Amino acid sequence: MSFIESIKERAKTNKKTIVLPESMDRRVMEAASKVLKENIANIIIIGTDEEILRNSQGLDISHATIINPYTSELTEDLILKLVELRKNKGMTYDEAKRLLLEDYMYYACMLVKDGKADGCVSGACHSTSNTLRPALQIVKTKPGVELVSAFFLMVVPNCDFGANGTFIFADCGLEQNPDSSKLAAIAASSADSFKLLVNEEPKVAFLSHSTMGSAKHEDVDKVVEAVKIAKEKYPHYQMDGELQLDAAIIPSVAASKAPNSSVAGCANVLVFPDLDAGNIGYKLVQRLAKAEAYGPICQGIAAPVNDLSRGCSSDDIVGVIAITAVQAQNN
Repeated sequence: MSFIESIKERAKTNKKTIVLPESMDRRVMEAASKVLKENIANIIIIGTDEEILRNSQGLDISHATIINPYTSELTEDLILKLVELRKNKGMTYDEAKRLLLEDYMYYACMLVKDGKADGCVSGACHSTSNTLRPALQIVKTKPGVELVSAFFLMVVPNCDFGANGTFIFADCGLEQNPDSSKLAAIAASSADSFKLLVNEEPKVAFLSHSTMGSAKHEDVDKVVEAVKIAKEKYPHYQMDGELQLDAAIIPSVAASKAPNSSVAGCANVLVFPDLDAGNIGYKLVQRLAKAEAYGPICQGIAAPVNDLSRGCSSDDIVGVIAITAVQAQNN
């Protein structure tokens, strides 16, 4: 059974309700139809009657819950709750009403906050900032978590590295240039996510253009310090670095470059030094190795709210919905 099929099966064992605010995108409607047909999750779709009809032609979404913000009996209550939630930020009734009617992501996050949905998936036709801003304002961060970060779950075909070709790449979608402390926190959250989703022990490599002191630069220093922090704060996880990519995942290279590392040569969680490296890295693997890339999956939010790449397919969206449902089971 493939990784994503195993995730779907896990999602089915305790069905959760996932809200989709992008009714204006045909791919989202196709994904909703597939999720409902496969019985992976309960689905809420937010949109006007015209949007739903226009973008669901020929699709069976009859078992989805459709919420039209302009006519739903829930809207007034959600407006008042948003005002109360954001009153310290100066939120007014009129502003809350405008946000909920004009930006469906705010409506979706209020449904999650109010317990009417277990998670949310968006980003097929909206930027990451437009997806995550409402989530951070409304759902907020999980208690005890230092920061919200994002990862891609990568499944590489015909690959013996990682966990039979399965990796987490982080952070590939959110933290632009994390300092050492943030890199350590990203590593810990990513290890948690790997253990939850892949059901195997994470082996975390902090990536760099240097392996164990082979190069000297302040960029390397940042990674070295991150490894030190991570090992002190999260001793229950195997973490090491700094490691070049080949030393992190290829045993023969690791034997030469980092012979004393318990992570080198067998890493399955790859922590990139900045967003440029992470974003370029996952897209290279996705396009050249024809890997499945699910994400950006968020970690550290109080309830699962996940982003999508705007280049995603409907099957990619199905996968992220299934992952979101499994995260919700653990929430």
